[in-house]
Amino acid sequence: GDILPPETDEELGKQSEQVEQGFWSTFRKAASNVPFAQELVAAYYCALDPNSPFKVRATLLGALAYFILPVDAIPDVILGLGFTDDIAVLSAAIMAVRKNITPDHRAAAKRALSERHSD
Repeated sequence: GDILPPETDEELGKQSEQVEQGFWSTFRKAASNVPFAQELVAAYYCALDPNSPFKVRATLLGALAYFILPVDAIPDVILGLGFTDDIAVLSAAIMAVRKNITPDHRAAAKRALSERHSD
């Protein structure tokens, strides 16, 4: 149930909190395996943006929840393979809602990655 796209505002809020709490720690572990890291972070900001349409947020939050949960089809601890299923799910979600990821989301991603890289 944690990775299904939310269907209500209440479920959306809960999943948004879950993704916010786990995103950056999982991202740090997976960054070298994600060929589209900046687009992933832009999608994260789009998912948290209350101005994004509900279906867009729900799609991205479902994919991001799958990304941050340790239990999935291919366990993330398997070197070389662990994030392949996550990448496939995230790629599909991002492609489905790509037109809703705005220049502001991309700018926020670029800033966040620059700040985290300089730490």
